[in-house]
Amino acid sequence: MAGGRGLDHVLVRRLRTLTFGFLTPFYFIRAGSFVSVLALAEAPVVFAVLFFAKMISKGVFPAVRLFHDHRLERMYYTLMMSTGLTFGTISALFGLSHGIITAAQYSHLVAAVIAGAVVPTLIANAFFMPVHLRPAVGTDPDPELAAGLPALREKRGRSV
Repeated sequence: MAGGRGLDHVLVRRLRTLTFGFLTPFYFIRAGSFVSVLALAEAPVVFAVLFFAKMISKGVFPAVRLFHDHRLERMYYTLMMSTGLTFGTISALFGLSHGIITAAQYSHLVAAVIAGAVVPTLIANAFFMPVHLRPAVGTDPDPELAAGLPALREKRGRSV
């Protein structure tokens, strides 16, 4: 297949996307399986220090400031772009598998990396979402959903 299909760049791109989309969940499941909740519960201060150090040391804001004028947009894009989830978990897993860090240290690092991706995303979507990304007020993308449950019942002819 490599000889003839390698020239079809669209097929190669689709196969690459399919491969990454299929394998990525397995990697994160494996990386997460090494996290010890007991280690996190024993030293929550270590987790907090690592999390805040990760949040403070992110250097995305100056770059975003060059391209966005509005304050809310700068904060939104800064929070959304500064996750570091993949690199953080890969480097922590490398350290664990090569004996550079212990299982407890790995647990704290991965927990801080995951929290460093989830918390900024929640904050960005809750407080700093730009106007052009918000749904229009009073509009519903699904007219059947806007019509309500009785319309769905009539359409399907059964109880929903």
